[in-house]
Amino acid sequence: MTSATRRDFTPKSDPELLTRTSWVNAATAYRQVKRGRADGNTCALWLRLHLQRHLYSLGCFLQLHCGKVLFLGLLFLSLCCVGLKTAHIETNVEELWVEAGGRLEKELKYTRRVLGAGSGSTYEQIIQTPKEAKNLLNMDSIRLHLDSVYEATQVQVQIDGITWKFRDICYAASFPEMEHPILDRILPYLLPCVIITPIDCFWEGSLLLGPDYPIDTGGINGIPETLTWANLNPVDIVAGLVSHPKTLDIGKQLEDIMNASGIGTGYQLKPCLNPHDPECPVTAPNKHSKQLPDLGGTLTNGCTGFSSKYMQWPEDLLFGGVMKNKTGHISRIEAYQSVLQLMGEQDIFEYWKDTMKTSGTNWDKDAARLVLETWQRKFVTLVNDINNATTRDNINAFSFTSLMDIMKDFSNISLTRIVIGYVLMLIYACISLMRWNDAVNSQSGIGMAGVMLVSLSVAAGLGICSVLGITFNASTTQIIPFLALGLGVDDMFLIAHTYSETSKHIPCSQELSGEVLKRTGVTVLLTSLTNMLAFFTAAIIPIPALRAFSLQAGLLVLFNMGSVLIVFPAIVSLDLVRRDDNRIDVLCCFQSAGPSNQVLELQHQSREDSQHENSPPPSYTPPPSYSASYSSVPLHQTVTHTSSDGSGTVTSLAESDGRYVRRGTREGSAGGVSTTSSQQCLTPEDGLTCGDHCAHARKECMTVSLTCFALRLYTFLLEHTFVKVTVVVSFVVLLIVGAWGVAQVRDGLDLTDIVPRDTPEFSFLEAQAQYFGFYSVYAVTKKDFDYPRNQKLLHEYNHAFQRVDRISKHQDGSVPTFWLEIFRTWLKNLQRSFDRDVARGIITKDGWNYTHASDDGILAYKLLAQTGDSDRFYEKSKVMTSRLVDSNGIINPDAFYNYLSAWYTNDAIAYSASMGNIHPLPHDWLHDPQDNDFKVLKSRPIEYAQIPFFLTNLNNTEEIISTVKDFRAVCDEFVDRGLPNYPSGYPFTYWEQYINLRFYLMLALLCVLTTTFLVLTITLMNPWLAAVVVLVLAMILVELFGFMGIVGIKLSAVPAVILIMTVGIGVEFTLHVAVGFVTSIGSRNRRVMMATEHTFAPVVHGATSTFLGIIMLVSTEFDFIIKYFFNVLAALVVIGILNGLLLLPILLSFLGPKGEVIPKENPDCLSTPTPEPSPRMGRDQRHHHHHIRTSSSSSSSSRGRRVYPRRNSDISLSTITEEPTQYSSHEIIVQPEVVVETTTIPSSGATSEGGGGGGDWGGGKRRSSGNDSDDSSCDSSKSFPVTIHVPTTSGGQTSTVTRVKATATVKVEVHTPIPGGAVSQEHSYKSKRRKMRQLKERESHGRRHYSDSEC
Repeated sequence: MTSATRRDFTPKSDPELLTRTSWVNAATAYRQVKRGRADGNTCALWLRLHLQRHLYSLGCFLQLHCGKVLFLGLLFLSLCCVGLKTAHIETNVEELWVEAGGRLEKELKYTRRVLGAGSGSTYEQIIQTPKEAKNLLNMDSIRLHLDSVYEATQVQVQIDGITWKFRDICYAASFPEMEHPILDRILPYLLPCVIITPIDCFWEGSLLLGPDYPIDTGGINGIPETLTWANLNPVDIVAGLVSHPKTLDIGKQLEDIMNASGIGTGYQLKPCLNPHDPECPVTAPNKHSKQLPDLGGTLTNGCTGFSSKYMQWPEDLLFGGVMKNKTGHISRIEAYQSVLQLMGEQDIFEYWKDTMKTSGTNWDKDAARLVLETWQRKFVTLVNDINNATTRDNINAFSFTSLMDIMKDFSNISLTRIVIGYVLMLIYACISLMRWNDAVNSQSGIGMAGVMLVSLSVAAGLGICSVLGITFNASTTQIIPFLALGLGVDDMFLIAHTYSETSKHIPCSQELSGEVLKRTGVTVLLTSLTNMLAFFTAAIIPIPALRAFSLQAGLLVLFNMGSVLIVFPAIVSLDLVRRDDNRIDVLCCFQSAGPSNQVLELQHQSREDSQHENSPPPSYTPPPSYSASYSSVPLHQTVTHTSSDGSGTVTSLAESDGRYVRRGTREGSAGGVSTTSSQQCLTPEDGLTCGDHCAHARKECMTVSLTCFALRLYTFLLEHTFVKVTVVVSFVVLLIVGAWGVAQVRDGLDLTDIVPRDTPEFSFLEAQAQYFGFYSVYAVTKKDFDYPRNQKLLHEYNHAFQRVDRISKHQDGSVPTFWLEIFRTWLKNLQRSFDRDVARGIITKDGWNYTHASDDGILAYKLLAQTGDSDRFYEKSKVMTSRLVDSNGIINPDAFYNYLSAWYTNDAIAYSASMGNIHPLPHDWLHDPQDNDFKVLKSRPIEYAQIPFFLTNLNNTEEIISTVKDFRAVCDEFVDRGLPNYPSGYPFTYWEQYINLRFYLMLALLCVLTTTFLVLTITLMNPWLAAVVVLVLAMILVELFGFMGIVGIKLSAVPAVILIMTVGIGVEFTLHVAVGFVTSIGSRNRRVMMATEHTFAPVVHGATSTFLGIIMLVSTEFDFIIKYFFNVLAALVVIGILNGLLLLPILLSFLGPKGEVIPKENPDCLSTPTPEPSPRMGRDQRHHHHHIRTSSSSSSSSRGRRVYPRRNSDISLSTITEEPTQYSSHEIIVQPEVVVETTTIPSSGATSEGGGGGGDWGGGKRRSSGNDSDDSSCDSSKSFPVTIHVPTTSGGQTSTVTRVKATATVKVEVHTPIPGGAVSQEHSYKSKRRKMRQLKERESHGRRHYSDSEC
């Protein structure tokens, strides 16, 4: 077949050609407009005809090489699936939810660069809540909490044969080096871990600090032989050491450390929960009285740790649901909280690097991470196991690692859920495309093949995403497989539906795939392009997880489009071979019991007729004049198409839909136009039995479909004014409700939405949100800042955070002291000691008295001598004139970094308690009062320093976001004042995204809607239609957004992406109807009916398939997926289909633009175009027509004129008008195309040709004997009568003249029995090749012209 034929091919019998011209063949519509026979949008038609031309060529190529295309397509998709081996599932929260390129990402990178990845500390939390009673202020509850925390401190794990305990990885305070062998041996084991707990209000808090085994002190004066925090009384120890001359220096040094750190008496003066405990110290307030402590009074105002100076735990950090009496004492507590502070993986690695503990292992950061995560998992498991039926309260533990484990489980692909979802889709595709009453023409097989193809396409697209480095996350693994399948199957249903409709008009055409792609390819391209642009535009939201989701979805739409437009037509082309061979759908190994080549009974035979069925036909008699009335002539619908070899046209009886319609009557004389429909039944209604009616009813039930529903009911409902008004008013109300719902949407995403219910983690998060809302945050100062000369600004920076309400503060409302204040306080103490020694004359300008000078005074002397100059680093002359801290509280700027080295080393407990985490780390310089070393190393300039804060009572997302904004406001204020700083902590990592989320959402939606408008305007060349579609899409957005607010779905990045996706998915519901409307011909109401009739079924199937694609999400254990994905997507499907199939058609009936083609003669139908002149024939075609002329030479010579072959015209519509029964043969032999062949009988009643309606008869004999017959071929563009001799049941020979009016060039082949001879009946063929050979053997080309009663 030549390219010219492919370009111009149009189904000859397609009834939609003249009513939906630009959809069927834009080239025809374009020509009619150019010739002035119609008005129209030439730009749109020109663009569509070129797209259709390429799509048609593609479809013909695919049908010709379907096997090769299918093999190569499946091979390519399979190779792409190999990329899934490189898939990486990202669970790191910072990599998923931190705004890409934003300030938070830059701040985190700065932190990692300075401190290293995994630095800092982590907090393991334990919360206790009541099961029944609401008050935990009782001894049983506080003792249960003590047991829980104690069990947590005893957790230990083994990795590579090494035992790791809580003390090995906890964040512990540091003691300075004492340079005394005994103290250096004792103090490292006494280093306490930082535990924030209400147990610190009691002596039992010392039991949590250890050490694990009592320390053997050797009986030093004043120190117990076995030492633990339970019996440690630093005051008594110092007094014992000072009382002996040998240990006097040690005692004074230790006394200075204890006083500076505020350790004091430790836990020895705190009440005991069990005063009867033998280990309860005698110094405890209730030891002698044996009375239980007053819990409310003891817990009021919070508790203090082992260092009362630096470790003060406020009430809101320890207790939840607190109520106080009139005296201000706590009378009710509903929750307890304890926090265990651990080192980060970086700190653990650095701490244990190059030690004996790790010397035999491959110690690196990964090993440190494994130790930390393993311990955290066991901690959570052990503490949660305490929470059983025997306990009176609920004990729940939580760790960051447990949250990450939940996120990993959340991100894992559920193969079971995916398989079940895809099986449901297969079942639906099988059922929806099945023809229950026609196993051969059923499409279940291609439906299931299409689902499997789309499934493979989804896997291939994900493989390419993996190769491109797009990481997977929870949203992609849980949503993408179902959403992409639903969207891909939408287009598959549309193409399958078009195949089914088009095959009725070109059942055996080799160009069927090309014709289908020509009609649907443009719409599929348009919807896919809009979806891709919508998804790609959604990547404007700078959240990595959702950006990856959008990019993956866009690529999957691209893969689905390629599979549906290239591979799926190849599958259907193979299915056409099965249908041509009369094989059963799905079970293609079996042929249908009923052959496709059947003898159709055109008239109901009487019993007498059946008795003569096998008798020889009588001789022919001439027919009556054509002036007789045609009132009793039945009408039958036919279709005309190109023959198999392309040499002519074939007119076939149309397939009967099995309906029994009462025949109409004709009025007027000969040549009158029929007023009956071409859908007239072949069998009259008279004489139908009850069984016939039952069979009819059964067939009606089996042929019920969505198309029938749309045709018979739905489109007629849309015509009624009452329905239109009701729908418009309803949607206006719905829009108002949606707008109100939009105002109710709140920002945020609670962690309880992510964690599955009925888990300890969910219980913990629920209790934390209700009672505590505890978070640890930091205010970080950066480099490129002169710390020594801007100390005042740093103090103002710290005090400015008093404005943040949720920061835990002291009783007076002040914020906790930070490292610079503690550093200054230490220097002030040194200055006071120096001044005191100077006043006593112990220290002079030239030096000090080694015997009487205090250690602090000597240290102050050395620091005062520092100049900060690397060339001349000290001057004794400055000692008496300079001050460590001036009267304004400013540390000497010149020697600031020298002082910092001394403070870091000699006041280690204070530095640890400050949690300043200064980097680069200050230099070590240990003061020895016995030497004259003035070389105090100068630390490097500070690049990183942090101020810790505790945030409490953050119970919901709104409070967290408000606190984040307030915190950020302080930071931004001081950035403007010259202090480079930023906040750090989980609230900023997780929740700061919501500050700008609405802005990014509105920007993305604006871009998506604008892009959609531009794409539709350019491709359809119709801005008005694009505006209407965008208006409906905007209404869908408002309604869906309002639905979220009404049902309580908060706005987070996930719903934001779904809202952006709404535009792309909404196009699937609206664009098909809009294109069908603009490509139809007629009034607005007529075009709405036609568009709805043709798109109703595919759109409903697409919506159902999308719903089935997401329905398996309800089986997940994560409420987050159900609430934020399934509910929103299901609402989108419902809202989309209501707007697309209900609101949009009505809006188009009111506001719709003009059609692309507007006929000038008949407003509802395009006039039948004049056939195009025959193009120049090629060599093969000339040879073929030469054969035709040779085979019909005798016939041509008898007529006395020459036959000139012509190429088939584009257009042909027909309705054959049959003669009354008494002049017709009671049998017509029908081929698979139901071909009626015309044969000339060589007898006295030979056919004569002439013009006129009466029919002239003449001589001209033709030979006839037996089964021999000569094929006649004529070529005419005029009207002419054809006389056909037909045997009748009366036994005589009559002639029947059939009037055919020329409207198109067609081929009619009628087999008529010869008088006295046997009727030659064609047999059914099982091979298409064999049938073609038989057709060529008796090929006859006759061209007849006839008219239809309709357009």
